[in-house]
Amino acid sequence: MTQNRTGRTIALAGLATTTALLLGGCGSTADAAEGSGEDRIRVAFMQPPKVAMNPFSDDAFKLSRLSSAETLVKLNERIEPEPLLATGWERPDDLTWVFTLRDDVTFHDGAPFTAESVKNTLDLAGASSLSPRALSSVELTTEVTGEHEVTITTDVPDAMLPNRLASPQLSIFSEAAYLEDGTVTPLGTGTGPFELTEINGSTTLTLERYDDYWGDVALASGIDASFVPDGTARAAALRSSEADVAETVPISQLSLLDEDVIHEVFMPRTTHIALNTESGPFADPAVRAAARESVDPKKIADTIYEGYADPAVGILGPAVPWAAEKRGDIESSTEPAEIDGVEITLATYTDRAENPEIAVQVEAQLEAAGFVVTQDVREYAHMEQDMLGGAFDAVIVSRNTMLDTGDPLLAITQDFSCDGGNNVSQLCDPEVDKILRDGFRHEPGEERQEATMAGEAAILRTGATIPLVHERVIQGEPGTFTDFARDPLERTLVTQYTRSAE
Repeated sequence: MTQNRTGRTIALAGLATTTALLLGGCGSTADAAEGSGEDRIRVAFMQPPKVAMNPFSDDAFKLSRLSSAETLVKLNERIEPEPLLATGWERPDDLTWVFTLRDDVTFHDGAPFTAESVKNTLDLAGASSLSPRALSSVELTTEVTGEHEVTITTDVPDAMLPNRLASPQLSIFSEAAYLEDGTVTPLGTGTGPFELTEINGSTTLTLERYDDYWGDVALASGIDASFVPDGTARAAALRSSEADVAETVPISQLSLLDEDVIHEVFMPRTTHIALNTESGPFADPAVRAAARESVDPKKIADTIYEGYADPAVGILGPAVPWAAEKRGDIESSTEPAEIDGVEITLATYTDRAENPEIAVQVEAQLEAAGFVVTQDVREYAHMEQDMLGGAFDAVIVSRNTMLDTGDPLLAITQDFSCDGGNNVSQLCDPEVDKILRDGFRHEPGEERQEATMAGEAAILRTGATIPLVHERVIQGEPGTFTDFARDPLERTLVTQYTRSAE
């Protein structure tokens, strides 16, 4: 299986303070080596589960990063769709796709993987109140046309359906995963090389090697994952050998750690300020323009990220290689309003260690322009509903623009269209929606890229977002295990090839 190992090694480290408590359920390296003799991988995740590991939510990305859940399609290093649980597909007409499925797969509970399994998952995903983002702007109808063949019909022509089906939120689970009360449990119901065997609230996950996996059986015996929202504690876990890999190590910790511990992964991730265009002061385009004029992205990149981020010009950054050359005029014609004592609430979340620091700088810059700023800073899990519900005037958000489908057009549609499922700015602009909708007519290639950039320009002209920085994410690996994936799309981390370095 293809592993994405992009990124260059740089310096990192951590502080050993409360790590033993945070990761205590995972055991130590010595315990693994001298106790059971098993090679168990200890993972320090950044964010705890949002919806009790329901795979229709963003929790699906944790299942994917732990190689427990699998999709019909995967995206390779060139962001091209390749077979995974499907062996291939064809498109007999604009609305119809026929997928041929593997015939040698079993779910972790022993049930066979069939076309009925696929239909069941996709039908329930489409009806779910969680609304997987990969299904935004399209409706699917599924039909079993053979034991290992499923036909999917879209309501509109959609050249990106294979990319959509590569989203971890559309991972396929056995019938036993879908309970009568409407909840979904990934415990023992996936198809990947590791079986999820225990969910301990928002604290830990336990996974065991699945010896009947259809592909190469995992080299490690299992995985113990902990959720450690505090970035300093994740860095501490690396330094004290309490974690074998850690997500998103804060920039502030890099000077404390050894050179060979961390790796810089260039990601299509942009931190921006989403302005509430529906209600409050930023419903006025002139007030949004004043905020945009007062914020200095370069100062934020230089002082907070210390060279590990690029000042943002648009929504899409340098990790999307064609974005800069195709970017046209993004200047708004709206004249900034005179600001004198306009009160706003600026929110962000602590899970990304740099966000609260950004909030301090942004507050100072906005107040220098005449705004009166009140901050609201919490863990992401405690504020997502308020963010999506428009409870704040401005929110500092970090977003991977290729996370769900590998297609930036779909990502910005999710974030800035009337029906977008991740629309923190509450933007609903008919002109923007038309430009985005028209872009879906194009196959992957230059015309779709140009349509994407036209959509970006239309969004930026509304002033709904103030792009700040294009991030590079730091992944910590102390060297106890090798062959972790370093994935710009943030959907793979531990694979069946991850192994002990001893």
